[in-house]
Amino acid sequence: MTPLDVLSAATALFIVGMVWLRTRMHYPRGSARGPLTRAGRIYFSALAAVLVLGWLAAPAAGRAIAGAAAVSPALARVVWFLATYYAFIPVHRVMQAQGGRVFRQEPADLYANDKRA
Repeated sequence: MTPLDVLSAATALFIVGMVWLRTRMHYPRGSARGPLTRAGRIYFSALAAVLVLGWLAAPAAGRAIAGAAAVSPALARVVWFLATYYAFIPVHRVMQAQGGRVFRQEPADLYANDKRA
């Protein structure tokens, strides 16, 4: 495993952590850590599948998109991982809008004290 592969793997783990934290912030602070719901397990399994797909497909996709320009496989993977992070933001919002929960406890009302409303 090359140093760039290690960096790519660390980036993928960082993305998983960021998605976890971003999702977790929508639930009450201080509440006991609840296990994932079925939808939550599917959500994080899909995240893992997209990241693995990116690990395998991003270098070829990067070469196909860049054409004659030399693109590092690590750069293509990092771009794929960042795109995955940003793609999972609306996925979580759609889940919330349909009443789905990732964790077992009730989601926090993030706008309860919002004076603009």
